[in-house]
Parts: sequence; C-alpha cells; structure tokens
Amino acid sequence: MKKKSYRHIKSFLKVIPLHKNESALIKKAINNNREAQHVLFELHAPKMLSVCRYYIKDLQQAEEAMLNGFFKVFSNLKSFKSEGSFEGWIRRIMVRESISFLRQQKQVEFLSEEIEINNQLTDVIHTNLEVAEIQQIIDDLPEGYKMVFVLYAIEGYKHHEIANLLQITEGTSKSQLFKARKMLQQKIKKLNNLSYGTK
Repeated sequence: MKKKSYRHIKSFLKVIPLHKNESALIKKAINNNREAQHVLFELHAPKMLSVCRYYIKDLQQAEEAMLNGFFKVFSNLKSFKSEGSFEGWIRRIMVRESISFLRQQKQVEFLSEEIEINNQLTDVIHTNLEVAEIQQIIDDLPEGYKMVFVLYAIEGYKHHEIANLLQITEGTSKSQLFKARKMLQQKIKKLNNLSYGTK
C-alpha cells in the first residue's frame, strides 16, 4: 500500500462520523470493496504503526510488520465478531505480527532465569521526559525485556497471557518485567539528573 496524505480522510470524517459508519465499512471491506479497505487502513494505520514501533526499533521494519498485519486483518475480516472494538481486534493482530517479525529476524531471546520478585519496584518513576525520549529508552532495552514490558505495561496483558503468547513461563515473564522496570528506572533517573544539572 502506498503512503498517502491523510487530508482526504479528515474531510471524510467531517461528513460521516467514524463510529457510526465503521461497521458499514467493515461489511463492505469483507466483500472486497477496495475503497472501504483503504478507508479502514487510513483510519487505523497511524496508531497501528505506533503499536509495531513499540516492539520494533527500526521504523521501516515496523512499517513492514504493520503492512503484513493489515494483510492478515483483511484476509481474516470475516472472523471479526463485533464483540469488542475493531481497533482492539486489529491491535492484537499487530502485536502478534510484531512478535512474529522479531522471531523471524532472530532478534529476541528470553533468559530462563526466574528471580524472586518483591513489590518495591512497581512503577517506572515519574519523569518530564518527552515521548520520543521515553521511546528511545524503551528501544535500548534488551529485546526480551522490552517485549514483556510493552505487553504488560502498555498493552495490558497479564503474565499468564504473556507466557502463552511468547511461549515462556510466567516466572520468566515476571523476571523480564522486573528487570526491564529496574533498567528503565535507572536510565530515566540518569536522564532526569542530567536535565536538572545533577549527577
């Protein structure tokens, strides 16, 4: 699919409310209506690229994973039962596609070490860093840490769901998250100190 300006889609939305007409677009897209498929793609592509980008550091590779994901979206559109949000359904496909992409590239490895987790390290510390800076910090995490952190902290998956999705144990999922949070806190603290002129 070629990249195009989103101006025409914005004008489209001025006339036709999205949520009222998305189901109609989906029905048309199921029947291979190219215009409906294009509109759905344009509506959801920006956010879905961000989803893939959480997992995949290289933007071009993230775009590739997103396009592969949308191919699966339209190939399996009949399986969408309208029991939840369409965006959520697409998002789950993008998450799986991003994970599959990294596995194919052999860019992810999970250490089987399971550590005893305490409750002292619960959240990444508050920061005034820009979104791009936070994304860079997440990018710098080891792939296994990053994948579990994004699935848990951003996507909202539970540890048993992550374990099933990544084919690891729940203990490994918990340890990867613990280590990811610890590393993020250290990096964010360091950057905060630099921004405030302290060591």
